[in-house]
Amino acid sequence: METKRTFSDIINGDLPVLVDFSAEWCGPCKMMKPVLEDLKAKVGNTAIILKIDIDRNPKVAEAYKIQSVPTLLLFKKGQIKWRQSGVTTATALENQIKIYSN
Repeated sequence: METKRTFSDIINGDLPVLVDFSAEWCGPCKMMKPVLEDLKAKVGNTAIILKIDIDRNPKVAEAYKIQSVPTLLLFKKGQIKWRQSGVTTATALENQIKIYSN
């Protein structure tokens, strides 16, 4: 039986974790879906990519002071290493992940 990991467990792990804070009603957030799919294909198992809906997870959004969506946070061992609001490219995200992969 697989143990359900919490958000805290995931971001405190050894792998870099890219979190995409988004919302169903957000147009630019929808633009990030193919970008994140492309990114996943590029980084494979070297990083974890999570999507967090701020309307379904208001406490998490509040904890990280998410004021606009999409907002991307890159965690490594529980610490925020990089943060950006707005749409970006898979290459830019891949470069950030590579910086913190070692």
